[in-house]
Amino acid sequence: MDIYYKSVPFCKNDVTLALESGVDGVIVPAEMAEAVSRLSRIPVLAEDSMPSYAMTAKADEEKIRDLLLEGKNAVLARGWEVIPVENLLAQCPRVIAEAAGLDEAMLASGILQRGVQGIVVLPEAIGELKEIIARCKTCHQHEDLLPAVITRIEPAGLGHRVCIDTTSMLHKGQGMLVGNSSAFTFLVHAETERNEYVASRPFRVNAGAVHAYVRLPGDATAYLAEVKAGMPMLIVDSSGQGSIATAGRVKVEIRPMLLIEAEVNGKRGAVFLQNAETIRLTTPEGEPASVVTLKPGDQVLCRLDEAGRHFGMRIKEDIQEK
Repeated sequence: MDIYYKSVPFCKNDVTLALESGVDGVIVPAEMAEAVSRLSRIPVLAEDSMPSYAMTAKADEEKIRDLLLEGKNAVLARGWEVIPVENLLAQCPRVIAEAAGLDEAMLASGILQRGVQGIVVLPEAIGELKEIIARCKTCHQHEDLLPAVITRIEPAGLGHRVCIDTTSMLHKGQGMLVGNSSAFTFLVHAETERNEYVASRPFRVNAGAVHAYVRLPGDATAYLAEVKAGMPMLIVDSSGQGSIATAGRVKVEIRPMLLIEAEVNGKRGAVFLQNAETIRLTTPEGEPASVVTLKPGDQVLCRLDEAGRHFGMRIKEDIQEK
C-alpha cells in the first residue's frame, strides 16, 4: 500500500515531516512540485495530476470506475463509504482514497480484507501521519494455521537453500510460510533463538530449498529462488497474524538438507530445510522446534490451501503436486 501526503495548501514544515516519516509520495500545488522534488527521491505529484472526486451517488461511482479502468488517476475524496469502495476494488486495478485521520486510514486499508492500494493523507491528519504509516504499512493479511503431525524426516543430500535476511527484527513465533506445494506450507521460524555455538539472527529466516514456494503478501507466492533484495515478504506469527518485512539480502548456498513431511486433515505436505540445529519449524504453542530434534508424531503449524499457481498468482486448474 502506498501512502501519500497532500500538502494543499502548501506547508514546508508538513512536507518535511512527511518525507521524514516515510511517505511514498507527496502531492503539492503544481508551482511547488519542482522545488519539493529536490528534497527527496520519492514521487512529487502536482495536485492537478491526482484529482479527487466525491462519491455520493451511484453515478459518481460509475464515473470513477470508468476513469480508473481507462488508466487515469482518480482519488476518492473524503466522505467515501465502504460499499462503493468495495465495488471499485472488485473492478479496478488500483483504488486510492483520501483519509483525514487514523480511523479513516485504517478503515480504507482493511476493506475486503485487502484494502485500497493507496491512501492520500490530508493536512488535518498531519499529527497522526507517522502512526498512519506504521499501521497501514503493516499487513492485515491473516493466515489460518493448523497443527500438522510430522510423519517423516530423513536426510536428503546436498541442495541449494535460500536464507532470507530481512530489514526487520523478527520475534519469537514469527516466520515465513514455505512448502513444496502452495497447497501445504510450513511456518518456518525466524532465527530468533541463540545457542552456545551460534548467536541469534532475529532478522533471518533460513527458508528452505530453492524450488519451494514462499507465501507473499496479497495472496501471492514466489519460488524461493526468485526472492530478491527489496521484495516485500509476508511474515506470519503463530496466531496467523501477518505483517510485512522487506528482504534485505538473499543468500543461496549449498547445504545438507532434510526432507520433512507432515499431515493434517488427511492432506500431506513436505518441505526441504537445511539440516542444522538453528533451522526451526513452529509448534502450535508458538515455540520454535529445531529440525534436528523433530520426530514423527510431533506437531508443527502449517497452512492448507488449494493447489494452482501461475507466476505466483492463484488460478483454477487441475493440478497435482507431489
